[in-house]
Amino acid sequence: MVKTGETERPIREDLVRSLVLEAYGAIRGEGQVADRTLERILRRERRLGSRERRRVSEAVYGILRSEFRNDALLRRSLGARYESLDTQARGALHYEIWRLSGTDLPVEREFARSGLSRSLLPGVLACLDPAAEAHLPDDPVARLAIRHSLPEWIARLFVREVGEVEAEALAASLTERAPLTIRVNSLRTDRETLRQRLLAEGVETTPTPHSPFGLRVEVRQNLMQLPSFQEGLFEIQDEGSQLLALLLSPEPGWKVVDACAGAGGKTLALAALMQNRGRILALDADARRLSQIGRRARRAGIHNWEAAQVPDVGISEVERRWAGRADAVLVDAPCTGLGVLRRNPDSASRLRPEALREFPALQRRLLARYAALVRPGGRLVYGTCSIAREENEEVVEAFLAEHPHFELRPVADTLGRERAEALGLARFLRLFPHRHGTDGFFGALLLRSQ
Repeated sequence: MVKTGETERPIREDLVRSLVLEAYGAIRGEGQVADRTLERILRRERRLGSRERRRVSEAVYGILRSEFRNDALLRRSLGARYESLDTQARGALHYEIWRLSGTDLPVEREFARSGLSRSLLPGVLACLDPAAEAHLPDDPVARLAIRHSLPEWIARLFVREVGEVEAEALAASLTERAPLTIRVNSLRTDRETLRQRLLAEGVETTPTPHSPFGLRVEVRQNLMQLPSFQEGLFEIQDEGSQLLALLLSPEPGWKVVDACAGAGGKTLALAALMQNRGRILALDADARRLSQIGRRARRAGIHNWEAAQVPDVGISEVERRWAGRADAVLVDAPCTGLGVLRRNPDSASRLRPEALREFPALQRRLLARYAALVRPGGRLVYGTCSIAREENEEVVEAFLAEHPHFELRPVADTLGRERAEALGLARFLRLFPHRHGTDGFFGALLLRSQ
């Protein structure tokens, strides 16, 4: 956020371009992850202005979101000429398409300034042509894939999950920029008080429609620099992720396990629901990610937690101690991330159809492993940020077939009937960006019999 009276130098376009191409080369040429690549580059370039940082990020993510579409149009327009380009040249071409898209700039003049060969100009014009969709393939799945810049197998999965008509809206929502949503730390403030505080700090927000703790930020900013963030009044967390914590709805004084806790976003949300009472155990195989919980918990004023690294295979000592003792367990399992493609647009190119066989095998093992921690009468929530039934309903059905002492409960049991009906939910928590405005999430509420 630029303070009143502060001026910022003009954007250095040449510098922005070079950083964007560096990031693209690392992501596509070396297989690095987009968000970590950008974090590394922007941390290194400390003299960048806030607008320059924002432009670099927007360009990289914008290129990645439209890459499949533009690749298809460039191949059709340029043929072997495009295939002969190396990663750096392709990145430069994609950057020019992103830079000129939606502007009134004279394309030929601007393209000449890019230093790229004029022989590539027809490809740029094809990508910028509003009538390009008239020349797409007749096959509806292929058209969906190109129009919304997706691999065909993902487009086919969308059609299978929601039908051909609704798949258009789903694909469009997952190739748009994700909203910025925060969760109020109810241990320190309430939603309306925080909203007014943020307004005083120059940040406009609107309440989320389904989570009682969420605020959606109207204009993207670096929220972590705000005094209200430093004071632990909120955390950045999608509304869907907040609803998954509400599906578990642990009560104050309970013993709770957040398996697959990662950096602890849901751990903090669960601890707040527990009003800092009872005990919450955060488990994960990644020690680096777990190490972030301490700093976040101190800022939030949360003290009813502990964390333990667990092995990928085998049972740890802490699991043996907690076996059959937890009142509630959350298993937010590793998955394909098909519900959060808009946050990770580079992941679509890394995913392969085989992932829909590999992840469910892991998910079934993890669900069975951590179900052993639930006491008789306790709750178990299984969740993913995927929209594929192989990772969701089929995993739950396989688990229930092998664990008859657990039963599936309606999500209204913990979310409340009014909220469940507003979300259109019954047996499962199934959230979609185009329907609910959240990330794509799945959740199942299971109860262990006495």
